Amino acid sequence: MNATTHQQLANFIWKICNLLRGPYKRNEYRKVILPLTVLRRFDCVLADTKQAVLAAHEQNVEQSDAVREPLLQAASGLSFYNTSKLDFGRLGDDPNLLAQNLNAYIGAFSENVREVIDRFGFADHIDRMDEKDLLYKVVKEFAGLDLSVKSVDNMQMGYVFEELIRIGAEQSNEEAGEHFTPREVIQLMVGLLLSPEPDLHKSHLVKTIYDPACGTGGMLSVAEEQLLAHNAESRPLVYGQDYNDEAWAVCKSDMLLKGQNAENIIRGDTFTQDGFARKPNGQPWTFDYMLANPPFGVEWKQQERHVKNEHETLGFDGRFGAGTPRINDGSLLFLQHMLSKMQPVAGGGGSRIAIVFNGSPLFTGDAGSGESNIRRWIIENDWLEAIVALPDQMFYNTGIATYIWVLTNRKEPHRTGKVQLIDARQVFEKMRRSLGNKRNQLAQAQIDDITQIHGNFTSGETRDFTDEDPVTHQPRARPRVVSKVFANSDFGYQKITVERPLRLNFAANPERIGRLEDEKAFANLSISKKRAGPQHDAEVTAGKRRQELIRALLDTMAEETGGKVIADRESFGAVLEQTARAAGVKLAAPERKAILSALGERDAEAAICTNKSGQPEADPELRDTETVPLGEAIDDYMAREVLPHVPDAWVNHAKTKIGYEIPLNRHFYVYEPPRPLEVIQADLQTLEHEITAMLAEVTK
Repeated sequence: MNATTHQQLANFIWKICNLLRGPYKRNEYRKVILPLTVLRRFDCVLADTKQAVLAAHEQNVEQSDAVREPLLQAASGLSFYNTSKLDFGRLGDDPNLLAQNLNAYIGAFSENVREVIDRFGFADHIDRMDEKDLLYKVVKEFAGLDLSVKSVDNMQMGYVFEELIRIGAEQSNEEAGEHFTPREVIQLMVGLLLSPEPDLHKSHLVKTIYDPACGTGGMLSVAEEQLLAHNAESRPLVYGQDYNDEAWAVCKSDMLLKGQNAENIIRGDTFTQDGFARKPNGQPWTFDYMLANPPFGVEWKQQERHVKNEHETLGFDGRFGAGTPRINDGSLLFLQHMLSKMQPVAGGGGSRIAIVFNGSPLFTGDAGSGESNIRRWIIENDWLEAIVALPDQMFYNTGIATYIWVLTNRKEPHRTGKVQLIDARQVFEKMRRSLGNKRNQLAQAQIDDITQIHGNFTSGETRDFTDEDPVTHQPRARPRVVSKVFANSDFGYQKITVERPLRLNFAANPERIGRLEDEKAFANLSISKKRAGPQHDAEVTAGKRRQELIRALLDTMAEETGGKVIADRESFGAVLEQTARAAGVKLAAPERKAILSALGERDAEAAICTNKSGQPEADPELRDTETVPLGEAIDDYMAREVLPHVPDAWVNHAKTKIGYEIPLNRHFYVYEPPRPLEVIQADLQTLEHEITAMLAEVTK
């Protein structure tokens, strides 16, 4: 079955929803369609061994479940079975008993299938459709649908499930992208993982593949398929986990149908209920390959307590030791989770990871933030191998820019200490018909080309592209750089804090004395810490007297100095102390600080204010930050970039932070020179002539 046919089949199945109109809203249709499609698929797959299973069931009906289970599985030739004499073709023989028979038919499945159907919540819909007299019509339509393996192979059945979910999500305005990724993107991801692998040709090769946000299992299916295409004798073992009941049920049913161990598909929240924390023997789970497309920009507030507790108590012995990103995007938590499951290189052979992100994990977060610290941890451990910028409009639920990160703890020797950036934003072909927000796709030749660019590992490699001139709208052909190689340290920087000295002048005049009322330390003098009562009133009265005393002191100082401006804090402080002693007033430290704050003003020509050690005090209003490349000496940078402009500046080294960001778009920026003025003028004249001609037509 080709891609067009699987869409046609999904559309045909979805048209059955026309029978549900009225009793069901559009956003409820898939709650009926998906479980019935799964049931019909199971029914068709079991058809050839139906009689053998019934015979084995009758012969062993008295046996315990532990004895009977493997016998029935052997009879069906699969890891599941159904012991009911009914099938979809016979369910409708008695319309009056259809609901009862359908429930009994579902109950006759093996436990692993019953668990799947239960997670769909289908039992409630059987009763609901029966009550509305819809059940017979809907089941009859599905009974006429051939979903046998001969008509629809397992890979194409996966396409059908995903297309049904996409259509349902589109009609109910949900985010289908949370469930699955376009298959060509997965094929590229798997290609990037497998291309450098030296051992894929070995016979009876066993490889483990894991997706911590597996959805309907598309990534696992494509990875398994491509591994088998490389080596038909290999034995891929797939593992996955997902929190969404519906997606989990589809994925598990798909694994059952393909003969994979469906118990490896765990239902639950990956962050709070890691289904692959420890093996039965107590050893940590690790995997050869890991893939994921975690939801973009989804907050992790519900998991915050658990995640932060693990971060703070376990550190790097847990999954989130490098840090936690901001609460509105948990993408980097998924990546840390996957990195924690890498096999050690010694003895385990290491692991390779591919994950889809939006642009946020590349650069969000300043130096010292959770995101920056996570990037730093990854890059300084030399795990980041490559990042591929994909075309926009590749995903069903979003048109934003997306990126594939490739990570490994066993880089090839020539990649050690380096990161490859690949710009594939122009590598796509337009779809004949858009699907949601998806308007672009990758052809197989383009997937192969991107994989080849990755394998070449050449900085400056180019490809010829034809695009449209933004002004003339004429096609233009030109080469573009598609690959650049950087040293790990190229993405690091030092964020330094540049200080400048505090310079203040002082004057005791009515205007500045009036500012004293706004100083908190001065205002607090007349506020009592006691509750209402005699002691409270006494403290308030004493405080007000103290305020009056200070005001009088400053008025005296204003008269004696004539309001003269003094451009030196030390000199002004000496005058203040002399005036206070003459008045018999001893100023407390907070009072003196409040007076200096109120009577001082910034003055670039004033003397520098110093601390008790004689060192210049920093002016917080003149404080600035600079970004210095990680490999450059801070003193050299200051001498070249800062001191020629502000000679009195210095660096507060205690505040220096190391940050990492990956400005991929900036590295591939192509300068567009402005058009010559004569060309612009010619275009304007052409437009004027066109407007004049149009006006002439109107006035005829």
